[in-house]
Amino acid sequence: MASPLLRLGTRGSALALAQAAELRARLGMAHAELAAPGAIEIVTIRTSGDRLASLSLADAGGKGLFTKEIEEALLAGAIDLAVHSMKDMPTQVPAGLAIACHLPREDPRDALVASGGIARLADLPRGATIGTSSLRRKAQLLYARPDLRIVPLRGNVETRLKKIAEGGIAATLLAVAGLKRLGRADRIAAVLAPAEMLPAVAQGVIAVETRAEDARARAWLAPLDDAATSACAAAERALLAALDGSCRTPIAALARLEGERIGLDAMVIRPDGRVRFCARRDGARGDAARLGAEAGAELKALAGADFFTLEPAAEQGS
Repeated sequence: MASPLLRLGTRGSALALAQAAELRARLGMAHAELAAPGAIEIVTIRTSGDRLASLSLADAGGKGLFTKEIEEALLAGAIDLAVHSMKDMPTQVPAGLAIACHLPREDPRDALVASGGIARLADLPRGATIGTSSLRRKAQLLYARPDLRIVPLRGNVETRLKKIAEGGIAATLLAVAGLKRLGRADRIAAVLAPAEMLPAVAQGVIAVETRAEDARARAWLAPLDDAATSACAAAERALLAALDGSCRTPIAALARLEGERIGLDAMVIRPDGRVRFCARRDGARGDAARLGAEAGAELKALAGADFFTLEPAAEQGS
């Protein structure tokens, strides 16, 4: 049997495999030789984040948990491309690797998934129990509804949906992009406007990583790179880098491109939702990274150093 022309490395979750399948399909449409059966192999890799599924991301070690082992396989030559949810990626890419492609961004917003005919956050009963292990979502929920009871909820999408069906929680928040890619958009009770729930940095973006010197892989990917997604991701990730963001600091951002102008909304918020700071930048598309860095510097100055050095015990408070 002939060896595959490309090996795509990914996590083994249903969502990760759906994202790898999307990349494979796009590669096949762009290059006839990659459309042949067996031309592209999808290699599943178990990451630290998968092994530590019972812990919150902050307690388990934060960003990089879902990328480290895949990047190691890429550096070792076991795979040719690494497929990531970009929101899981640290801002610093390991030496020898490069982000070579951004697929067109799916809807970056968050969705309310609930039972009992609930169609808005405002419809949730007072004191309702909401499941989420995202400090960003928890903080914004408590900012809007301090009466809510937020409990940890990890696991894949199906696990979280099952928890609602069983009545263990009243609702959860999930990325619209993930639900759409899994064919579960029918479970969305409401899509939350960014003004109500600002998304995670690079939410909805599939990033493809290669070895920096692999010209062959870069050539395969070149027709797939979406310039608008790349610009928005550059702004959001520059913000995150300026804030030295981790899973212990709730940070949210969304960039939008209109023609040659880019707008960026960004926020840092206490985990208990009691204090938040917001920044906005608008500018030329070519200045995306600079605008993100400036917004990050503004938020850092507004919030003060102590805002980003909370003790873990204080952060985990409800």
